[in-house]
Amino acid sequence: MLSNRVLKARGALQNVGADLLLITNLSNIRYLTGFTGSEGTLLVSQSAGWFLTDSRYTSQAGAQVKGAQVVEFSNRLDSVVALVRESGAASLAFEAGHMSVQAFRDLEGRLPGLRFIPADNELTLLRAVKDAEELRTLERVAQIASQSLLEILPLAKPGAVESELAWALEVAMRERGAEGKSFDFIVASGERGALPHGRASEKRLAAGELVTFDYGALFEGYCSDETVTVSLGEPDSRQREVYETVRVAQELAIEAVRPGVSFKDVDAKARDYIASKGFGPYFGHGLGHGIGIDIHEPPTASPRSTQVIEEGMVFTVEPGIYLPGFGGVRIEDSVVVESDGCRRITQVPKQLMIV
Repeated sequence: MLSNRVLKARGALQNVGADLLLITNLSNIRYLTGFTGSEGTLLVSQSAGWFLTDSRYTSQAGAQVKGAQVVEFSNRLDSVVALVRESGAASLAFEAGHMSVQAFRDLEGRLPGLRFIPADNELTLLRAVKDAEELRTLERVAQIASQSLLEILPLAKPGAVESELAWALEVAMRERGAEGKSFDFIVASGERGALPHGRASEKRLAAGELVTFDYGALFEGYCSDETVTVSLGEPDSRQREVYETVRVAQELAIEAVRPGVSFKDVDAKARDYIASKGFGPYFGHGLGHGIGIDIHEPPTASPRSTQVIEEGMVFTVEPGIYLPGFGGVRIEDSVVVESDGCRRITQVPKQLMIV
């Protein structure tokens, strides 16, 4: 699989019309080469590849890196400059959105006359469609996270502390083999549910509240993402109305997912339904995002998206309603696109659970 990914990088190089491709984003490096360390630079031409790292990672790179020759450096800039000069390249594609201004100026100053071409879009799109190995890993990490939440949900009762629930969830994930959490968990109860990114606080849960858990595990370098909203005791009519509006909106969006459909149209399925129920102003974020090595990566489902769904993409579908002074509901599943639709890889049921 990894050797094929380097070939994909060469395709991106050809698309931007450059002689060399310089990659410094460690997520892209891991995807393309398999390297899991914290210091590395990848340089790719149409016929060769060089992976540059320092003495701390030479042995690790030798064991992990596929598709490129490992080069040990004492000064990264010196080594990059030397390889570019030796190649005779006239143009260099690079990650403009990742490289610092200082790093760019240093490189530009050492390589006068070289043409620099941003290649961010081409590189990020490389990872949008997952291969079979990635899909297996994403299914496994989603399973770890879902089962962990179901295990600790009985702890969600009046008097429990949001931060303590978040810790219990992280421990449960690690006990199932997770490397850690894919982001800082959101545990938002009562009125705090109106905060889309209400990270777990010291607030105690109270009877009659809705509680939103937004959580994910990290396994073999890949992330999961799922959101579950539960009710502490029997919900009132307003809580049921908000929850059911979000649930149906999510179902409509998931039913619309299939290859060839635009992400903008899928977003509209959920957004229009929520608006029809009078809650339009209270759903302010995009419908979803891709997941993989990074917790947020292409594709993006939003009203501004210009992408079209492809088989093998994995992304979240997470509509929400956030009402100040009341609370909020978000329901999120991660789906993988198949030839005739999609299927959920997250596993917690999305009918309203009363705990």
